Order: sequence, then structure tokens, then C-alpha cells
Amino acid sequence: MFNKLTTLTTEQLYDLYLQHALVETDTRKLQEGDIFFALSGPNFNGNEFALKALEAGAAYAVVDAELANTDGRILKVDNVLDTLQLLAKLHREQFEIPFIAITGSNGKTTTKELVNAVLSAHYTTYTTQGNLNNHIGIPLTMLRVKKDAEIAVIEMGANHQYEIAGYCNYVEPTHAIITNCGKAHLEGFGGIEGVRKGKGELFDYIRANNGTAFIFNDYEYLIEMSKGIDCIISYGTNGAEIRGKTIPSEQFLQVEILNGELPETIKTQLVGDYNLPNVLCAVAVGKYFKVPMEKIKSAIEAYVPGNSRSQMIVKGTNHVILDAYNANPTSMKVAIENIAKIDADKKILMLGGMMELGNESEEEHIGLINLISRYKWNKVVLVGGDFGKVKHPFDYFNTSAEAALWAKQQRFDNTYFLIKGSRSIQMEKIAAEL
Repeated sequence: MFNKLTTLTTEQLYDLYLQHALVETDTRKLQEGDIFFALSGPNFNGNEFALKALEAGAAYAVVDAELANTDGRILKVDNVLDTLQLLAKLHREQFEIPFIAITGSNGKTTTKELVNAVLSAHYTTYTTQGNLNNHIGIPLTMLRVKKDAEIAVIEMGANHQYEIAGYCNYVEPTHAIITNCGKAHLEGFGGIEGVRKGKGELFDYIRANNGTAFIFNDYEYLIEMSKGIDCIISYGTNGAEIRGKTIPSEQFLQVEILNGELPETIKTQLVGDYNLPNVLCAVAVGKYFKVPMEKIKSAIEAYVPGNSRSQMIVKGTNHVILDAYNANPTSMKVAIENIAKIDADKKILMLGGMMELGNESEEEHIGLINLISRYKWNKVVLVGGDFGKVKHPFDYFNTSAEAALWAKQQRFDNTYFLIKGSRSIQMEKIAAEL
């Protein structure tokens, strides 16, 4: 039907997508009948894998370069990435269901997981898998939303301005959540005001398109950022439509929901009071979409965090809080303050360097060292990044592998650990050796 000289339109490709409805960009993950999109990057040319994809069972391979092979299953477009995003936009236009977009500096993945758990208890819900929250992952997520969808929950990550605005062009969210605006990706955003402007692009879209925003009422800046949005649902500890507070608990977060005739206690499997806004957000979204409270409660209580995000791991007599998926000054601060409150005889910090902080990096690492010094610890171990450039009195290792070897030799017992750092430091290697 097509040959290598044919350049397909988005509409033509969408007709093929409807027949297959599985899109993949990685030949290692291909399943029989998938459509392979040959994405290219600085260090690879996806077009070179087109034939391999067909051999692996792909129904078609979408490329943006002329290939010598005349296989009719190789489909030519002007730009593979642009086409993938346009295809996602065209697919989005087939739905009249709520599309909830979630972004923020911290907690967006946990919030997404909790919101999805609550909504899935009552509706057919599709959501972002893992951390597929960028310019490739978001369109892939959109194209995995099937005809039976009643609600979609889309996570949006960003490290520079205008990125969120670009995502909104094809996600077309009807509802929005900004968890917070902290000191993350400062290098790309250009400071905290740049973070708020960049994340605020989601509210800008909602404001312009008469959508609904869910906001954490405790943060004045979110109230300010959401001004002009007609429909706002608030959650927080005071003065919000959905109100809640933490209940003192030694291990996992417990939340008391104060709205309604009787308080409702939710016993989560999340570590840290800093997860309170994430839980309250999930409750607020659930209530807004008329999910019964008993389903909201059971869904949140059943959620178990994974992928090195606020995980509590018990190893013999030791307790390990593993939060090594990402780190920035804001998330580090709340994690350190959380373990400082735990009543335990022995507590050890093992912290990896924080990345993408630009010119403020050394200053932020010094600030973190000052925070650590306010509390009493049995041991503090710092690993990699700009911890290696600033003065401190603590143990230091260049890599997590070195720190893991050291930890394996110590034979700790009856100890609480916080293991946290930016993804590239790979702090989870240390947890594996405790």
C-alpha cells in the first residue's frame, strides 16, 4: 500500500494505528503487531533499527529518512517525534472524558499513583506508567488510552520553561494538579521563580480553557498561581474543601480526613509526613469525581510505593527508608526532617549529590550540610556530586558502589537509615548491601 517514497499524513497513520493500537519506540520491548517509531537522538539513529523492528514482529516501522529497503511496511514521515506527538493529539481529540494532568517539583509520581488508585477503584482509568512523563513518554501514554477509558491521568515532568505548555498542546487537560514548586531543575528553569513560571504553564492552559484545578491550600504561591481559574478544588490542613492532618505514627503515615460527619482515618503504606498533601490530593480528586469514601480509603491504604520512592524496607533488625529515585533541596530537607523525628536509638543518613542545580549547586549542598548538622546522627555518609566540592565533617565516597562496599562491611543492626540522592548517583546500590 505504501512505499519508501510515500510520505504519510498523520491521518493516514492514525488509520493504521486504529488497526494495531500498540506503539513502541524500543525494539527490545516490541510485541507482535506493534507500530515501531524510529526515534533518533544525539547518540543514535532510530531509522537504522527499522528493519530489525520488522524482523522482531512490528507491523510497520515509521521513519524520517530514506532507506534503501523497499519494504512496504516502512512508512516515511517528515519527523518521527513530531508525528508521534501529532498522532497523540489526534487520538486525544477522539475522547470527551476528563484528562487530569499532574506536574510539580516533588511528589508528582506518588500523587499520580494515588490519584490513579482512587479513580481506578470506580472508573476505567488509564495513567502514565512508571516515569514516562517527558516529550516521548507522554505521547506514548496518550496512545495507550483505549476506547473504554472513562478518565485519564497524565504525569508531566519538566526541566525548563515552555515544556509543560508544549505538552498541553496535545494532552489538552481538563483538570490540573501542581503538587508544589520547589528547588528542582534550577539550572534549566533559571531559579525558583522560573520553576513557578514553568510549572504554572499547566494552570495557564486550564485558565484559558475553562478547566478545573486542584490546589494544596497551604501553599500561598499555588493560590496565587491559580488565580483566574473559575473552578478550583482545594485541599489542605486549614480552610480547604478537603481538610486533613497527620496522626502521629512511628512507621507509616496516617491521615485523618476532617470533612464529613465523622473523621476518617487512612492508614497508608507511605513513609513521611511530607506525603500528606499527596494523600489529601487523591482524596480531593476522588470526592470530586464522586468515588465513594470507602473506595477512596481502601485504594489509598492498599497502595504500596515502589521504584525507590518513599519505600520502607525492613532488613533484619534494620529499617531502610529508600527514596533514591530523585533528590533536590526541597525533597532532601523534608526527608531529613522526617527521619529526625523518628524515635530510634540509631539513625544513619546516606545521601547522594543533587543534580541539575546549576550555579546554585554548591550553595544548596552547603545548606543541606548545615541542616544535617542541626540533628544528632550515628553516622552521615555523603556520596558523589557536589558533596565532593564542599567542606563537611562527614564520611564521603565518590560513588555509591564504594559506599555500598563500606556499608556491607559494617554489619549494622537496630538502625534506621535514610538513603536518598539524585537518580544518577544510584543510591539504591547501598540499600541492596545493608
